[in-house]
Amino acid sequence: MPFESAFLVTILPELVVLVTASLVLVVDLFLRDDEKVVNHNLTIIGLVLALAAVGLVGGERTTLAFGGAFIRDPMSDLLKGAILVVSLFGFVYSKDYMRERNMWVGEYHVLVLFSVLGMLIMVSANGFLSMYLGLELLALCLYALVAFDRDSKQGAEAAMKYFVLGALGSGMLLYGISMIYGATGGFAFEGVAEAVNAGSLDDKVLVFGLVFVIIGIAFKFGAVPFHMWMPDVYQGAPTSIVLFLSSAPKVAAFAMAARILIDALGALQGDWSEILIILSVLSMVLGNVVAIAQRNIKRMLAYSTISHVGFIFLGLLAGTEDGYAAAMFYAVVYALMAAGAFGVLVMMSGRGVEVQELDDMKGLAQRDGWLAAMMSLIMFSMAGVPPAVGFMAKLLVLEAVISVGLVWLAIVAVVFSIVGAFYYLRVIKLIYFDPPATDTPLVASGGARLAITANGLAILFLGMFPAFLLTLCEAAFV
Repeated sequence: MPFESAFLVTILPELVVLVTASLVLVVDLFLRDDEKVVNHNLTIIGLVLALAAVGLVGGERTTLAFGGAFIRDPMSDLLKGAILVVSLFGFVYSKDYMRERNMWVGEYHVLVLFSVLGMLIMVSANGFLSMYLGLELLALCLYALVAFDRDSKQGAEAAMKYFVLGALGSGMLLYGISMIYGATGGFAFEGVAEAVNAGSLDDKVLVFGLVFVIIGIAFKFGAVPFHMWMPDVYQGAPTSIVLFLSSAPKVAAFAMAARILIDALGALQGDWSEILIILSVLSMVLGNVVAIAQRNIKRMLAYSTISHVGFIFLGLLAGTEDGYAAAMFYAVVYALMAAGAFGVLVMMSGRGVEVQELDDMKGLAQRDGWLAAMMSLIMFSMAGVPPAVGFMAKLLVLEAVISVGLVWLAIVAVVFSIVGAFYYLRVIKLIYFDPPATDTPLVASGGARLAITANGLAILFLGMFPAFLLTLCEAAFV
C-alpha cells in the first residue's frame, strides 16, 4: 500500500514523542551538568504536546494507517491519554530523586520517552508484527532503565533477571504468534479473526498457539505463575524507575491483551477465558497472601500489583462488553494509583536516603501531613475502600463476573480483597500511629507536591464520579 500523508496525522502523538526523544538526545550533547533541566523541560513539553495530539486526532471514527497495521480508535485514544498522563506524573515526581543521585542525564529521558513510544505503538497495533515491535521497543528500554544506577549491584542483578525472564516471555509470545500465523495465514488481527470465525482451521494448532500467546501476555502483566521477575525488579531498580515500570506498562499490557484476545481471537473466548480464570485466581491468592509477609514496601507493592492483575483478568474473562470496559477502567485506575504510591516513595527518598522498608513509613504524618494524607488515600483506594476509585474498579469487575454466572469467582475475589486490605491498612497504621524513626523534615519540590495533589484528587474524583471514565471505556467496546 502506498504511503499517504494522511498517515502522519493518524500517528501524530507517536511522532511528537519520537521528535521529543530525538531532540533531547541531540540537545543533551551541548548541555553542561548544571543545565540538565533543559532535558526535563523539553520532555515535559513533548509529553504535553503528545497529549494534545491525542485529543486532536481522536474521535469516534476508527482510522487505519500503513496498510491496516496501525489503528486509531476510541480505545487507543483513552489508553494513550492514560499512558501520557501517568508518564507526566512520573517525570515530575522523579526530578529531584534522579538529580540527587547523579542520574538526571539525557539518556534517562530518552530511554523513558522511547519506552512511552513503544507503549503508544502497542496500544494502536492492529497486527501481531506491529504489536511485537512496540513491545520490544518498550522492553529493551526498561531493561536498561532497571540497571540505570551503575553503582547498584542489586539493580544490575534485577536487570539481568528481568532481561532473561523477559526474553523468555517474548520468545513464548513469538512462538505462539508463529503458531497462529501457521493456522490462519495472517498477521493482521482482522484477518486472523476472519479465519478463526470461518471455523475451518486446525483447532489443535490454533489453541496451542493461543496458550503460548497468553503465556507471553501473562509474563508482561506479571501474573502468577509468570510473576517471578516482578518482586526482585521492584526491589532492585531505582524507585523512580519502578514508578514508570509499575504504572504505564500495565495499560499497554491491557491493550495487548485486548487487541489479541478480543479483536483477533474473540471467537476462541471459551478457550482463553478458562485459562484466564486459572491465572486470575492464582494471582489474587498468591499476590495478596505473600504481600502480607513482606517487610520491604517495594516488594509488598510488587505482590500487590500481581493481585490487581488478577482483577484485570477477571474483567477480560467475563467475555462481555461490560467486562472488557470494567477491565479497561481497572487498568487505567491502577496505573494512576501505582504512580501515586511510588511517587510518594520517590518524594520521601532524599539525598542519601532510600525508602525501602515498611518501617521507613513510620510517623510520616508527623513529618509531612499532606504526603501522609495522599499515601493513605492511595492505600485506601488499592484496598477498595469507598469513596476512592479502587472500590468502584473492583465493583465493576465483580459485577461483570457475576453477570456471566461465575459467582464463585467473585466470592474468591472478595475474600482475597479482604485479605489484601490488611497490608494496605498496615501502611496507614505505620503512617499515623507509630513514632517517626527520624525527625528530619521531608523536602519536596512544589511541582512534585502539585502533581501528587492532582494524582490524589483524580483518585477521589473518579471514585465519586466514575461515569466520566467508565463512559469512555464503554465507548471503546461498542
